[in-house]
Amino acid sequence: MLEIRLHGRGGQGGVTSAELLARAAINKGSYAQAFPSFGPERRGAPVVAFVRVDDKRIRVREKIYDPNMVMVLDPTLLDIVDVAEGLKDGGVIIVNSSMDPDELKKKYGWNKVAQVNADTVAMEELGVPITNTTMLGALLKASGIVSVDDMEEVIQDRFGPKLGPKNFKALKRAFEETQVA
Repeated sequence: MLEIRLHGRGGQGGVTSAELLARAAINKGSYAQAFPSFGPERRGAPVVAFVRVDDKRIRVREKIYDPNMVMVLDPTLLDIVDVAEGLKDGGVIIVNSSMDPDELKKKYGWNKVAQVNADTVAMEELGVPITNTTMLGALLKASGIVSVDDMEEVIQDRFGPKLGPKNFKALKRAFEETQVA
């Protein structure tokens, strides 16, 4: 089973990212679940979401303590939250950052990093600093859990004819620009 924990801030679309990934995996024939973990937080407060994907029925219904992957939508969280907590051996941190992957590994002591400057991609492609679909592109590059093309239908369905194409373009661009080290 692949378990992914997503760290972001309220309003950045982390919960939406989790749902989109789970829907794409289900469309490909896998079993998946996505769910958030937050209380009465407001826009901008740290939030966490979770995704599980497997080729058999998923019976566990609790938050993910030992993820295979961690996706960080907001780089300001890196210095206030231990995003790597519980990360399994061989796990990867997928991070929105302008820092080079080797710099991130050295600064935070991580073994494997997938990095993309999602803020820049989101501003240039969407006109807003909402990095959810952009970071999904980075996650796909690091994981191969589903293909970029597998995401198109769920993105179009979620965002509609006006925003869907822009979000899919942002995802594809982030996929291409993601560096894995």
